[in-house]
Amino acid sequence: MNWKQPKVYAVKHKDDATRAASRSGGIFTALSDQVLLDGGVVYGCVLTDNFDAVHICADNAEGRNRMRGSKYIQSKLGDTFKNVKKNLDTGRNVLFSGTSCQVDGLKKYLGKEYDNLFCVDIVCHGVPSKKIWDAYLHWQEQKKRSKVASVDFRNKKDYGWHDHVETFYFESGKSTSSRIFRNLFYGHMILRPSCYECPYKSIMHPGDITIADYWGIEKAAPEFDDNKGVSLVLVNNEAGERILELVKEQLIWKETQLENSLQPPLKAPFPKPENREKFWRDFRTQPFGYIAKEYGGIGLKNNTKVFLKKVKRKIKRLVVKGGKRDSRTI
Repeated sequence: MNWKQPKVYAVKHKDDATRAASRSGGIFTALSDQVLLDGGVVYGCVLTDNFDAVHICADNAEGRNRMRGSKYIQSKLGDTFKNVKKNLDTGRNVLFSGTSCQVDGLKKYLGKEYDNLFCVDIVCHGVPSKKIWDAYLHWQEQKKRSKVASVDFRNKKDYGWHDHVETFYFESGKSTSSRIFRNLFYGHMILRPSCYECPYKSIMHPGDITIADYWGIEKAAPEFDDNKGVSLVLVNNEAGERILELVKEQLIWKETQLENSLQPPLKAPFPKPENREKFWRDFRTQPFGYIAKEYGGIGLKNNTKVFLKKVKRKIKRLVVKGGKRDSRTI
């Protein structure tokens, strides 16, 4: 039974490499390490070689590490719920991570409580259309005349935790960084219709623990903010509290105030944009370059801002490391 109000924490993993490899502060790694240590399995979302988001099961750190990082598209669950039930019925500990609707869906599928199930749900801004993501990938490949080899939805290494830049690495050896998909995502036109009526956009979540980037950390715990990532952790019940206590030795943590942590997805669903229908008409009838320019932020103002940031980064690298990077930001 979840509490009426969660306990709130700011969290950073003590291991710098773990935090660098994580999207925010590394809390997922700490929690899943505990489950793996106990002989359990971890379910989470990975990005395939075809750049689809799918849920997989891992019984070791190597498989779990593929689940780190953001994937701003809906994951395919396949037989995940069936497999979770098989693991639970054989007495194996299971950590299931996903969006709140996926966690609630799993619980409804199981139909009863399991003491060996631990659920982590992620504060969700909304789920973008896979069609937009596929069209964007194809457009980038056409521009670079090369297949995409890998993608970083949010390049924390080069741009810091506060920024949100997607970086594509191509088979040709080139790379390009962009805010186009980010701008489409935060413009809310590409979200699924159900996301505008999401019942989980509140402080109440179905997971034992809810995690997110700690937006608002500058108010809640400014001393934590080094632009390398801080996790917001909402502990929703006693099961969540127990496992957090088990992993605290791996963490730098501080209990914070809920009122200083209420980012928009913890308050209400985002409203349906007035221009959503126009956007989709344009997407069906116009080339993606038009969509990128009209809705994705391509233009003189955006290009100038990104160019200046790129110059600052290169100057810093030349001073500190004496090196360069072959990359282009649009």
